[in-house]
Amino acid sequence: MPAAVQPASQNLKSSVALTFDHWKHLVAESFVPLAARTADVDGFRGQLRSRVLDRMSVVEVTATSHEVHRTPALIAQASERYFKLNLQLEGTGLLIQDNREALLRPGDLAIYDTNRPYTLAFEETARIMVVMFPCDALSLPTDYVGQLAAVRMAGSTGLSGIVGQFIRQLSENLEVLSGPSGSRLAANALDLVSTLLHAEMDIAPDRMKPQALLAVSVREYIEANLSDPLLSPASIAAAHFISTRHLHNVFHESGTTVATWIRSQRLEGARRELRDPLHAGKPVGAVAARWGFLDAAHFSRTFRDAFGVSPSDWRRGA
Repeated sequence: MPAAVQPASQNLKSSVALTFDHWKHLVAESFVPLAARTADVDGFRGQLRSRVLDRMSVVEVTATSHEVHRTPALIAQASERYFKLNLQLEGTGLLIQDNREALLRPGDLAIYDTNRPYTLAFEETARIMVVMFPCDALSLPTDYVGQLAAVRMAGSTGLSGIVGQFIRQLSENLEVLSGPSGSRLAANALDLVSTLLHAEMDIAPDRMKPQALLAVSVREYIEANLSDPLLSPASIAAAHFISTRHLHNVFHESGTTVATWIRSQRLEGARRELRDPLHAGKPVGAVAARWGFLDAAHFSRTFRDAFGVSPSDWRRGA
Protein backbone atom coordinates (compact mmCIF):
# COMPACT_ATOMS: atom_id res chain seq x y z
CA MET A 1 0.00 0.00 0.00
CA PRO A 2 1.47 3.39 -0.87
CA ALA A 3 2.78 5.28 2.10
CA ALA A 4 1.26 8.69 2.62
CA VAL A 5 1.50 11.66 4.90
CA GLN A 6 -1.64 11.49 7.02
CA PRO A 7 -2.48 14.99 8.31
CA ALA A 8 -5.51 15.91 10.34
CA SER A 9 -6.24 18.57 7.75
CA GLN A 10 -4.84 19.70 4.43
CA ASN A 11 -5.60 23.36 5.23
CA LEU A 12 -2.82 25.82 5.99
CA LYS A 13 -1.83 25.48 9.62
CA SER A 14 0.04 28.11 11.63
CA SER A 15 1.15 27.40 15.18
CA VAL A 16 3.12 29.44 17.70
CA ALA A 17 4.88 27.58 20.51
CA LEU A 18 3.69 28.72 23.93
CA THR A 19 6.47 26.84 25.72
CA PHE A 20 9.43 24.68 24.70
CA ASP A 21 7.45 21.57 25.66
CA HIS A 22 4.70 22.81 23.37
CA TRP A 23 7.34 23.20 20.64
CA LYS A 24 8.34 19.54 21.01
CA HIS A 25 4.71 18.56 20.51
CA LEU A 26 4.30 20.80 17.44
CA VAL A 27 7.46 19.45 15.82
CA ALA A 28 6.44 15.81 16.42
CA GLU A 29 2.98 16.51 15.02
CA SER A 30 4.36 18.19 11.88
CA PHE A 31 7.23 15.80 11.16
CA VAL A 32 8.29 12.71 13.11
CA PRO A 33 8.98 12.35 16.86
CA LEU A 34 12.20 14.16 17.79
CA ALA A 35 14.16 14.80 20.98
CA ALA A 36 14.66 18.57 21.31
CA ARG A 37 16.92 20.69 23.52
CA THR A 38 17.60 24.38 24.04
CA ALA A 39 19.92 26.31 26.35
CA ASP A 40 17.26 29.01 26.80
CA VAL A 41 13.97 27.32 27.69
CA ASP A 42 12.34 30.49 29.03
CA GLY A 43 13.41 32.66 26.12
CA PHE A 44 12.66 30.17 23.37
CA ARG A 45 10.39 31.28 20.54
CA GLY A 46 9.15 29.13 17.68
CA GLN A 47 6.53 29.13 14.94
CA LEU A 48 5.42 26.63 12.28
CA ARG A 49 3.45 27.22 9.08
CA SER A 50 2.54 24.09 7.18
CA ARG A 51 0.42 22.62 4.43
CA VAL A 52 0.09 19.09 3.08
CA LEU A 53 0.15 18.79 -0.70
CA ASP A 54 -0.88 15.29 -1.67
CA ARG A 55 1.84 12.99 -0.23
CA MET A 56 4.21 15.85 0.55
CA SER A 57 4.17 18.19 3.55
CA VAL A 58 5.72 21.64 3.31
CA VAL A 59 6.61 23.26 6.63
CA GLU A 60 8.17 26.64 7.31
CA VAL A 61 10.05 26.64 10.64
CA THR A 62 11.09 29.83 12.44
CA ALA A 63 12.76 29.38 15.82
CA THR A 64 15.42 30.66 18.18
CA SER A 65 18.49 28.64 19.18
CA HIS A 66 17.81 24.92 19.71
CA GLU A 67 18.62 21.45 18.37
CA VAL A 68 16.65 18.32 17.55
CA HIS A 69 17.76 14.68 17.49
CA ARG A 70 16.27 11.67 15.74
CA THR A 71 17.37 8.85 18.02
CA PRO A 72 17.46 5.07 17.43
CA ALA A 73 14.74 4.63 20.07
CA LEU A 74 12.42 7.04 18.25
CA ILE A 75 13.20 5.43 14.90
CA ALA A 76 12.26 2.01 16.32
CA GLN A 77 8.73 3.33 16.95
CA ALA A 78 8.27 4.50 13.36
CA SER A 79 6.00 2.77 10.84
CA GLU A 80 6.72 5.10 7.91
CA ARG A 81 9.99 6.19 6.33
CA TYR A 82 10.43 9.68 4.95
CA PHE A 83 13.00 11.89 3.31
CA LYS A 84 13.24 15.50 4.44
CA LEU A 85 14.69 18.21 2.24
CA ASN A 86 15.79 21.37 4.07
CA LEU A 87 16.07 24.78 2.46
CA GLN A 88 17.83 27.30 4.69
CA LEU A 89 16.03 30.64 4.40
CA GLU A 90 17.61 32.70 7.21
CA GLY A 91 20.39 32.09 9.73
CA THR A 92 22.51 28.96 9.67
CA GLY A 93 21.86 25.31 10.49
CA LEU A 94 24.06 22.27 11.08
CA LEU A 95 22.77 18.92 9.80
CA ILE A 96 24.54 15.72 10.90
CA GLN A 97 23.78 12.23 9.59
CA ASP A 98 25.88 9.15 8.74
CA ASN A 99 29.06 10.81 10.08
CA ARG A 100 28.65 13.70 7.64
CA GLU A 101 28.07 17.34 8.56
CA ALA A 102 26.47 20.02 6.40
CA LEU A 103 26.67 23.65 7.49
CA LEU A 104 23.71 25.28 5.78
CA ARG A 105 23.58 28.97 4.95
CA PRO A 106 20.68 30.86 3.31
CA GLY A 107 19.85 29.27 -0.04
CA ASP A 108 21.53 25.94 0.73
CA LEU A 109 19.71 22.60 0.48
CA ALA A 110 20.30 19.23 2.17
CA ILE A 111 18.42 15.95 2.32
CA TYR A 112 18.20 13.39 5.12
CA ASP A 113 16.41 10.17 6.05
CA THR A 114 14.06 9.88 9.05
CA ASN A 115 14.88 6.18 9.33
CA ARG A 116 18.47 6.89 10.41
CA PRO A 117 19.71 8.99 13.36
CA TYR A 118 20.33 12.66 12.69
CA THR A 119 20.89 15.96 14.45
CA LEU A 120 19.81 19.40 13.33
CA ALA A 121 21.19 22.33 15.34
CA PHE A 122 20.66 26.09 15.19
CA GLU A 123 22.95 28.35 17.26
CA GLU A 124 20.89 31.43 16.54
CA THR A 125 17.45 32.37 15.26
CA ALA A 126 16.86 30.65 11.94
CA ARG A 127 14.14 30.11 9.36
CA ILE A 128 14.00 27.01 7.18
CA MET A 129 11.60 25.34 4.78
CA VAL A 130 11.25 21.58 5.17
CA VAL A 131 9.75 19.38 2.46
CA MET A 132 8.91 15.90 3.78
CA PHE A 133 7.76 13.01 1.61
CA PRO A 134 7.66 9.18 1.69
CA CYS A 135 10.84 7.53 0.47
CA ASP A 136 8.96 5.63 -2.23
CA ALA A 137 7.82 8.91 -3.79
CA LEU A 138 11.14 9.05 -5.64
CA SER A 139 12.11 6.64 -8.38
CA LEU A 140 15.61 6.45 -6.95
CA PRO A 141 16.40 3.56 -4.57
CA THR A 142 16.22 4.69 -0.94
CA ASP A 143 19.71 3.51 -0.02
CA TYR A 144 21.10 5.27 -3.06
CA VAL A 145 19.57 8.60 -2.01
CA GLY A 146 21.07 7.96 1.42
CA GLN A 147 24.52 8.53 -0.07
CA LEU A 148 23.56 12.20 -0.28
CA ALA A 149 22.35 12.51 3.33
CA ALA A 150 23.78 15.61 5.05
CA VAL A 151 25.57 16.76 1.90
CA ARG A 152 25.35 20.52 1.39
CA MET A 153 23.91 21.51 -1.98
CA ALA A 154 24.81 25.15 -2.57
CA GLY A 155 21.81 27.22 -3.54
CA SER A 156 23.70 29.93 -5.40
CA THR A 157 24.00 28.20 -8.78
CA GLY A 158 22.93 25.25 -10.90
CA LEU A 159 20.04 22.90 -10.30
CA SER A 160 20.09 23.34 -6.53
CA GLY A 161 19.50 27.05 -7.08
CA ILE A 162 16.52 26.33 -9.35
CA VAL A 163 15.01 23.81 -6.93
CA GLY A 164 15.66 26.14 -4.00
CA GLN A 165 13.83 28.99 -5.71
CA PHE A 166 10.87 26.71 -6.49
CA ILE A 167 10.61 25.59 -2.86
CA ARG A 168 11.01 29.18 -1.68
CA GLN A 169 8.05 30.16 -3.84
CA LEU A 170 6.02 27.34 -2.31
CA SER A 171 6.84 28.66 1.17
CA GLU A 172 5.74 32.17 0.22
CA ASN A 173 2.42 30.97 -1.19
CA LEU A 174 1.31 28.27 1.26
CA GLU A 175 -2.00 29.98 1.86
CA VAL A 176 -3.13 29.63 -1.78
CA LEU A 177 -1.94 26.08 -2.44
CA SER A 178 -4.79 23.59 -2.32
CA GLY A 179 -6.83 21.10 -4.33
CA PRO A 180 -5.70 19.90 -7.77
CA SER A 181 -3.23 22.77 -8.19
CA GLY A 182 -1.53 21.87 -4.93
CA SER A 183 -1.31 18.21 -5.90
CA ARG A 184 0.17 19.09 -9.28
CA LEU A 185 2.75 21.38 -7.68
CA ALA A 186 3.65 18.60 -5.24
CA ALA A 187 4.31 16.24 -8.15
CA ASN A 188 6.38 18.93 -9.87
CA ALA A 189 8.39 19.53 -6.71
CA LEU A 190 9.19 15.83 -6.31
CA ASP A 191 10.23 15.63 -9.97
CA LEU A 192 12.60 18.55 -9.40
CA VAL A 193 14.03 16.96 -6.26
CA SER A 194 14.57 13.69 -8.14
CA THR A 195 16.33 15.53 -10.97
CA LEU A 196 18.52 17.38 -8.46
CA LEU A 197 19.56 14.17 -6.71
CA HIS A 198 20.39 12.52 -10.04
CA ALA A 199 22.61 15.48 -10.92
CA GLU A 200 24.27 15.69 -7.50
CA MET A 201 25.35 12.07 -7.67
CA ASP A 202 26.47 12.52 -11.31
CA ILE A 203 24.84 9.25 -12.31
CA ALA A 204 27.05 7.31 -14.69
CA PRO A 205 28.08 3.64 -14.90
CA ASP A 206 31.61 4.40 -13.71
CA ARG A 207 30.39 6.29 -10.65
CA MET A 208 27.74 3.87 -9.37
CA LYS A 209 27.66 0.36 -8.07
CA PRO A 210 26.20 -1.96 -10.75
CA GLN A 211 23.30 -2.95 -8.49
CA ALA A 212 22.38 0.69 -7.84
CA LEU A 213 22.58 1.49 -11.53
CA LEU A 214 20.33 -1.46 -12.32
CA ALA A 215 17.82 -0.42 -9.66
CA VAL A 216 17.53 3.06 -11.17
CA SER A 217 17.18 1.67 -14.69
CA VAL A 218 14.47 -0.80 -13.65
CA ARG A 219 12.42 1.87 -11.87
CA GLU A 220 12.64 4.22 -14.83
CA TYR A 221 11.55 1.39 -17.15
CA ILE A 222 8.56 0.60 -14.95
CA GLU A 223 7.49 4.25 -14.79
CA ALA A 224 7.63 4.47 -18.58
CA ASN A 225 5.48 1.35 -19.00
CA LEU A 226 2.89 1.63 -16.22
CA SER A 227 0.08 1.83 -18.77
CA ASP A 228 0.95 -1.62 -20.11
CA PRO A 229 -1.37 -4.16 -18.40
CA LEU A 230 1.09 -6.92 -19.33
CA LEU A 231 3.92 -5.30 -17.36
CA SER A 232 5.26 -8.03 -15.09
CA PRO A 233 8.45 -9.16 -13.33
CA ALA A 234 9.14 -11.49 -16.27
CA SER A 235 8.83 -8.74 -18.91
CA ILE A 236 10.88 -6.30 -16.83
CA ALA A 237 13.62 -8.86 -16.24
CA ALA A 238 13.70 -9.75 -19.94
CA ALA A 239 14.04 -6.09 -20.91
CA HIS A 240 17.12 -5.84 -18.68
CA PHE A 241 18.60 -9.23 -19.63
CA ILE A 242 18.48 -10.52 -16.06
CA SER A 243 16.62 -13.34 -14.32
CA THR A 244 13.39 -12.68 -12.43
CA ARG A 245 15.20 -13.90 -9.30
CA HIS A 246 17.83 -11.19 -9.77
CA LEU A 247 15.08 -8.61 -10.29
CA HIS A 248 13.32 -9.64 -7.08
CA ASN A 249 16.61 -9.34 -5.20
CA VAL A 250 17.04 -5.76 -6.45
CA PHE A 251 13.72 -4.76 -4.89
CA HIS A 252 14.23 -6.89 -1.78
CA GLU A 253 17.30 -4.79 -0.96
CA SER A 254 15.05 -1.71 -0.96
CA GLY A 255 12.54 -3.35 1.36
CA THR A 256 9.76 -3.86 -1.17
CA THR A 257 8.67 -6.16 -4.00
CA VAL A 258 8.34 -5.65 -7.75
CA ALA A 259 4.55 -6.09 -7.68
CA THR A 260 4.12 -3.76 -4.70
CA TRP A 261 6.16 -1.02 -6.33
CA ILE A 262 4.32 -1.31 -9.65
CA ARG A 263 0.94 -1.19 -7.89
CA SER A 264 1.89 1.82 -5.76
CA GLN A 265 3.16 3.78 -8.79
CA ARG A 266 0.00 2.98 -10.77
CA LEU A 267 -2.25 4.00 -7.90
CA GLU A 268 -0.38 7.26 -7.37
CA GLY A 269 -0.60 8.07 -11.07
CA ALA A 270 -4.33 7.35 -11.16
CA ARG A 271 -4.89 9.32 -7.96
CA ARG A 272 -3.16 12.40 -9.39
CA GLU A 273 -5.01 12.15 -12.71
CA LEU A 274 -8.43 11.83 -11.05
CA ARG A 275 -7.89 15.22 -9.40
CA ASP A 276 -6.38 16.83 -12.49
CA PRO A 277 -8.80 19.39 -14.06
CA LEU A 278 -7.44 18.49 -17.51
CA HIS A 279 -8.94 15.00 -17.10
CA ALA A 280 -12.18 15.99 -15.36
CA GLY A 281 -14.32 14.65 -18.20
CA LYS A 282 -12.54 11.32 -18.50
CA PRO A 283 -14.46 8.36 -16.99
CA VAL A 284 -12.90 6.73 -13.93
CA GLY A 285 -12.58 3.46 -15.88
CA ALA A 286 -10.59 5.21 -18.61
CA VAL A 287 -8.23 6.72 -16.06
CA ALA A 288 -7.77 3.31 -14.47
CA ALA A 289 -7.04 1.68 -17.84
CA ARG A 290 -4.45 4.33 -18.67
CA TRP A 291 -2.56 3.25 -15.56
CA GLY A 292 -2.76 -0.45 -16.29
CA PHE A 293 -5.96 -1.38 -14.41
CA LEU A 294 -8.25 -3.06 -16.93
CA ASP A 295 -10.75 -4.37 -14.36
CA ALA A 296 -12.71 -1.36 -13.06
CA ALA A 297 -14.07 -3.23 -10.02
CA HIS A 298 -10.59 -4.42 -9.04
CA PHE A 299 -9.24 -0.88 -9.44
CA SER A 300 -11.98 0.53 -7.24
CA ARG A 301 -11.31 -2.00 -4.46
CA THR A 302 -7.54 -1.52 -4.65
CA PHE A 303 -7.90 2.28 -4.64
CA ARG A 304 -10.22 2.20 -1.62
CA ASP A 305 -7.87 -0.15 0.26
CA ALA A 306 -4.95 2.18 -0.41
CA PHE A 307 -6.53 5.58 0.20
CA GLY A 308 -9.68 4.97 2.23
CA VAL A 309 -12.10 6.40 -0.35
CA SER A 310 -13.49 5.28 -3.69
CA PRO A 311 -12.00 6.75 -6.91
CA SER A 312 -15.23 8.68 -7.53
CA ASP A 313 -15.29 10.15 -4.02
CA TRP A 314 -11.62 11.11 -4.33
CA ARG A 315 -12.34 12.90 -7.62
CA ARG A 316 -15.18 14.84 -5.95
CA GLY A 317 -12.84 15.92 -3.18
CA ALA A 318 -14.42 13.81 -0.45
